[in-house]
Amino acid sequence: MTHMHITAWALAIILFFVANSLYKGGKTKPAKITHMITRVLYLAIIGTGFALIGSSFGFYAVKMIVGIIVIGLMEMVLVRTSKGKSTGALWIAFVIAFVVVLYLGLSLPQGFKPFA
Repeated sequence: MTHMHITAWALAIILFFVANSLYKGGKTKPAKITHMITRVLYLAIIGTGFALIGSSFGFYAVKMIVGIIVIGLMEMVLVRTSKGKSTGALWIAFVIAFVVVLYLGLSLPQGFKPFA
């Protein structure tokens, strides 16, 4: 299940940047398709995340909340980019939240322990 979760969020991050580039390039139809695929991956991330939590909660709840914030920020960046609005503050919040969730994910017991 861990591999499915990591694959889902890695693909979502890649498609997030692709959709953002397409929106900025003015290619709205391919951007919308990519954006919709990214939304499906959001659901996969949330679903596999709940499956990974199982009975242990604690810091996993914090990681889950920050992860949902990351997904929300990704969606807000894409929507505001598609509308041509500024996204500077959202990008800063996204990077900070992403670093926090990545650190939590890798430092919790089910992670890969690069910080131990």
